[in-house]
Amino acid sequence: MTAPTPAGAELLQRAAGVIAAKHRGDLAGAEELLAAFPSEQARTLGFYLLADLALGLVRASSGQSMDDLVRELSLLVAATAGQPPPAGH
Repeated sequence: MTAPTPAGAELLQRAAGVIAAKHRGDLAGAEELLAAFPSEQARTLGFYLLADLALGLVRASSGQSMDDLVRELSLLVAATAGQPPPAGH
């Protein structure tokens, strides 16, 4: 991944803030951050950039290829689809 532009970095940070707020139980804060995105396209770009960065970090840490990592993630999603989320999430 190439470095995001300053505007892209702001969207990425906002998306990360949404995730952080949700995980600390601040659902109102997460909703507020989601509403602060200027458009649906900006929200999508922010979460895309965050996912790309996160997958890159996992790939670098694990040594897996991106294809293997995405395949493993897809299998995990398929295995857990339809199951209720764990308590607290």
